[in-house]
Amino acid sequence: MTRKTRPLTWLLAAALVAPALAGAQQPVAAAAGSAAQAEQAWKHKVQRLDRSQLDALLARPDQLLLIDVRRPDELASKGRFPVYLNIQADELANSLKFIPKDRALVTVSNHAGRAGVAGDLLAAKGFKVAGAIGVANYLEQGGRWALAATAEPAGVAKP
Repeated sequence: MTRKTRPLTWLLAAALVAPALAGAQQPVAAAAGSAAQAEQAWKHKVQRLDRSQLDALLARPDQLLLIDVRRPDELASKGRFPVYLNIQADELANSLKFIPKDRALVTVSNHAGRAGVAGDLLAAKGFKVAGAIGVANYLEQGGRWALAATAEPAGVAKP
């Protein structure tokens, strides 16, 4: 290799290797960026819970109440916790008298957006709100979930 071709060879090698190195670093950078964006996007006063935090709270069911603010069709199609109180987000302010004040509350929605709003409302009204969580986030983090089963009325024969 002559002196004139050596810089060209290095330039060609750098051009071939640089995209591969950049591509290898993109998932790490993208993951860090998406986590940072998710944290910045949370604008609620109540804490956004992760799976381990919710599981720790679920270990004490006598001290906890889950308030799921999703619609019934969302509960049926996306799943639910085994025990919860379902009050849709737009009915929450009018249903405060039905919510016990002696338990910690966790508000639940699909991606925690409505749950955050509900948690902030409940906290402002004097309830003990442990946090908010989205079922999609809970499942992504390995949480266990129950799909709503459709029950057949007793004594009805199937066609």
